[in-house]
Amino acid sequence: MNKTNRVTTAPTTIVWLRQDLRLTDQPALNAAAARGAVIPVFIWAPEEEGNWAPGIASRWWLHHTLAALDADLRRLGSRLVLRRGPTLAALRALIDATGADAVYWNRRYEPAAIARDQCVKHSLQSAGLAARSFHGSLLYEPWTITKKSGGPFQVFTPFWKTCLAQEPPAAPTTDIDDLPRPAHWPAGDDPDDLQLLPRAEQPAGLAATWVPGSQGARRQLDRFVADALPGYAETRDHIADEGISRLSPHLHFGELSPRQVWAAVAAAQPAPVAAGHDPFLRQLGWREFAHHLLYHFPHTPERPLRTEFEHFAWQPATRALQAWQRGRTGVPLVDAAMRQLQHEGWMPNRARMVVASYLTKNLLISWREGAAWFWDTLVDADLANNTLGWQWTAGCGSDAAPYFRVFNPVSQAEKFDPQGDYIRRWIPELRALPQPWPFKPWEAPSNLRTRQPAEHYPAPLVDLRFSRERALRLYQRMRQEN
Repeated sequence: MNKTNRVTTAPTTIVWLRQDLRLTDQPALNAAAARGAVIPVFIWAPEEEGNWAPGIASRWWLHHTLAALDADLRRLGSRLVLRRGPTLAALRALIDATGADAVYWNRRYEPAAIARDQCVKHSLQSAGLAARSFHGSLLYEPWTITKKSGGPFQVFTPFWKTCLAQEPPAAPTTDIDDLPRPAHWPAGDDPDDLQLLPRAEQPAGLAATWVPGSQGARRQLDRFVADALPGYAETRDHIADEGISRLSPHLHFGELSPRQVWAAVAAAQPAPVAAGHDPFLRQLGWREFAHHLLYHFPHTPERPLRTEFEHFAWQPATRALQAWQRGRTGVPLVDAAMRQLQHEGWMPNRARMVVASYLTKNLLISWREGAAWFWDTLVDADLANNTLGWQWTAGCGSDAAPYFRVFNPVSQAEKFDPQGDYIRRWIPELRALPQPWPFKPWEAPSNLRTRQPAEHYPAPLVDLRFSRERALRLYQRMRQEN
């Protein structure tokens, strides 16, 4: 049943929502509700994201999570106002239409967002308005965690130890159940007019796989805590199993706060466990580390952190890149993961490392190409996490994998998909092959390889051993020259 909340003559606050699309543990919304009338607003301004406007999968998710948030707000007698950017112009128009004297928001940490937010805050404050930002997206803000020397960290373990030496994350605040509304609502743009949803391009499997919105996020968190968390340490790399959380898109869009996740995981432990040793909370730590790096090294989405990689001999992006994108490299684990990405907008973290290693080290194609493809196709595309992951695998970032570490997609499949279930699910051409040939069909007996439909599966683009040795030679030469 919808709730009719009170109309108030108290001051009106616009709450500018971005990647915090929830009603629980929502600092900006809580502060605005305590002050008076609240107008929740989302402004679509992709051109203000620099080189990283939301991709196809992100836009699909955003379209649906905004609809879910509006439904949540309407149950409180409120609503979500949608406007097209530019942001500052949209906010000024709303202020003029409503008489609002304050704009609140939760902070973001990407370089373009920081620059835009600073401009917005300065302009609003110069006009005599209250413009306040809040801490609502991370456990620890990037500038609060420093080395003893005062500089930023570039290695995860000491970073995480320093985080854990701080006060534990505060308990999340409860659901908002009362949002005072203004006497008159401003007009909003129609969602279809914003053209958030790329109708002709959206992957077919997204709707069958995901439930965007806070309610879907909470159900996913509850499922993970009840079913997968107890065995997470043992099963998180088993790519055919559901021993993983699948919470990353919900965290990226702020349908859950990291404090909510932390509290749920901590409460479910049968005995007190030091947070630094809990394997899942450590994953939250890697998310914190990614944002720490992006904040302190804002050039890294486009350029390597390790300067010696500025002139590495990456190969031109050719048909090999297209084969990788389409899951047609001839290497089953790589292709299975890339086909899952096409269908679901997602793949397990272990698979992400394997496909990134194959692209950058076996094919010698720049990590930038992989990062751009992930950005467009992942429902959890997050600039901090995406940058950290690709630079880590390519060896050019902070806390990077050693240059000589090249993931072998055959042995990775044998270890983390031992029955071949993941490969057979996503590569129907190989379903009829008996073990162990789905891992390396090019070595299968000829009478098996020529059977339909296995004969339509492509031969490998490159020899794995040769391409590994080639990469090691080039990486070693770069190290010697620098």
